Amino acid sequence: MSPLSFENTAIAFKGKDDAALRRSYWLFKLIGNPSMVRIGGTLTNFALGIGFPIGWLIKNNIFAQFCGGETVEECKAASARLAEYGIGTILDYSVEGKEKESDFDATAEEIIRTIDAAKGNPHIPFCVFKVTGVARFELLERQNEVVRGTLTQLTEKDQAEWSRVVQRVLHICQAAYDADQRIFIDAEDSWIQDAIDQLCHDMMEKFNHQAPIVYNTVQLYRHDRLEFLKKAHAWAKDKGLHYAVKLVRGAYMEKEGKRAAEMGYQNPIQPSKEATDRDFNAGVKYCLDNLQDMALCCGSHNEESSMLLAQWMDERGIVKNDNRVAFAQLFGMSDHISYNLADAGYNVVKYLPYGPIKEVMPYLLRRAQENTSVKGQTSRELGLILKERKRRGNEDY
Repeated sequence: MSPLSFENTAIAFKGKDDAALRRSYWLFKLIGNPSMVRIGGTLTNFALGIGFPIGWLIKNNIFAQFCGGETVEECKAASARLAEYGIGTILDYSVEGKEKESDFDATAEEIIRTIDAAKGNPHIPFCVFKVTGVARFELLERQNEVVRGTLTQLTEKDQAEWSRVVQRVLHICQAAYDADQRIFIDAEDSWIQDAIDQLCHDMMEKFNHQAPIVYNTVQLYRHDRLEFLKKAHAWAKDKGLHYAVKLVRGAYMEKEGKRAAEMGYQNPIQPSKEATDRDFNAGVKYCLDNLQDMALCCGSHNEESSMLLAQWMDERGIVKNDNRVAFAQLFGMSDHISYNLADAGYNVVKYLPYGPIKEVMPYLLRRAQENTSVKGQTSRELGLILKERKRRGNEDY
């Protein structure tokens, strides 16, 4: 077998025909222009808000690039295509910004539908949810203050509402446990993360005694998270639990820095990209060195970190398809990492967002903005697509 390489575009894009590759090129070209992303996002939201019929245009372009469909059923086609190349799927219901209890209940039931779809299906090894999908943000902020000790307790009304949040999360995690299905609880803003961590650890204490079922998510662009990871593992070890974790760099950098400046507290974000990379790689290594009671999902679009994980697994004699280690990327992005890792025999999964187009637009716009703001992300995608077009002897667009 050839050495692992992320430059092999024949493998990276073998799941795309010329038409799909051309669409990807023009989408990344558009996303690479911050002004177009800003104006396009404003116009799209306006058009959807007044009921202008542009759903078909979105669905056949940016939606098709980054989402699997509007329902679990529609995601089956994309999931099957990924499975052909040894890549698993994480069904990610990406509806955001709800406020009503009935909406939160409906979201919890939708997440359980993803668990039902995954049960017994080796091509859907993980499920996922965000606590903000089943809880009001303001309530999470207040619960976070309780966890930190800056607020003594919730009001009676808030406590009743929080109890319903806990029951939703418990209902989801119980369904995952009953289905023997691993589930990620995604990380969110730092000012609600302590509440989420505690909730996640409570679920681990219920369900992670025999196997890693509930996974926490640690954002290592925060300067305190490597130490948190080690302390959390020590806590789990003391309890006789498997500490399962998805490591990511992070997704809310600009918002975090702005809020810290406005409110006059220390910015939780690392001082540099180098510091983030250092802690991320150190976190990956720490998990590998403690696999006897840990499980790791490396959620990264970074070639160096992905290559290091593969090398470190080899050095430690960890087989490529060890069930305790997985690589994850977002659907529609970094196929050169996903497909080459899968082709080499590693466990690879893609986050496959889905939901009604109007409801998923905040997710899509955030993806576009992140691609614009992350240095080199869009140009890397474009360069690889052009390289593959040249290899196919079809260079012009």
